[in-house]
Amino acid sequence: MRTIHGYPERPADRSRWIASLRGPKNRLDPWQPYAWLHEEERSPEGTLASTNVVFLTNKECPFRCLMCDLWKNTLDAPVPEGAIPAQIRWALERLPPAKQIKLYNAGSFFDPHAIPPSDDDALLALLAPFERVIVESHPAFLGKRCLAFQEGLAGKLEVAIGLETAHPLVLERLNKRMTVQDFQRAARFLRAHHIALRVFLLVFPPFLDETEGYEWVVRSMEMAFEEGATACCLIPTRGGNGAMEALAAQGAYTPPTLPILERLLEEGLQRKQGRVFVDLWDIERLATCACASARITRLAAMNREQQPPPPVSCHCCA
Repeated sequence: MRTIHGYPERPADRSRWIASLRGPKNRLDPWQPYAWLHEEERSPEGTLASTNVVFLTNKECPFRCLMCDLWKNTLDAPVPEGAIPAQIRWALERLPPAKQIKLYNAGSFFDPHAIPPSDDDALLALLAPFERVIVESHPAFLGKRCLAFQEGLAGKLEVAIGLETAHPLVLERLNKRMTVQDFQRAARFLRAHHIALRVFLLVFPPFLDETEGYEWVVRSMEMAFEEGATACCLIPTRGGNGAMEALAAQGAYTPPTLPILERLLEEGLQRKQGRVFVDLWDIERLATCACASARITRLAAMNREQQPPPPVSCHCCA
């Protein structure tokens, strides 16, 4: 693992260092989501599930993760009571009907400063038509509220946890304020209460070279599935928050290439331990070759079908 000059050792110092390198936030309306989309996703049962995704506007996550750029679309104060249900209604009026819904809030859905608990009854009523509701959470916020939300849902609850990597030293340096053991306890809590788990993993986190980075994505997938995950989402580690650019300048971070994402997705699918997806949000930033469009199309096809189509031929990327 690479040693980086000037990267703080103490979490509180890291948080200050990370925040000091940020630019301004985007201006947001607390009564509207900052993004929404419709997609189809392969379900645990093997069918294609129509899915609405709503990116909720809410208070910034209390953790200052090294690689995070989601803070750009967050607020400095909690949203008013009623704002989160209003955001979901606003998005659903603009989206087609769907079987499942993802509510992503750039933090933890069960964080009371992000999603007011007083809104839970209204949220449960809004979510009644959906067969599956997918939210995200840090292990620190999984507890009674999560179980009460599950109990009140008409459909099934699924929780996404950002493990990022099973490499214990890298995970600690990401400033996530969680350990591999914290993730394992959270996974077992969800499994004990029959709540589905999906896991977000970084490709490639900083501090590892390409060989180590590839190996630890595979090892992290293995561990996530061993702990009961039904899906792993591979997220290309992005720059754009200042801190990642500072690490890149020291050679501690290099974004993955499209061929590497293809290889990792293929390897994950071939293991047949569960569903594996690559996050295609802003994937065009990795387009460095004329074959990029064909590779992105292939990644989307693998996400959808959970089967590798014929490879893309390119003498430049061979």
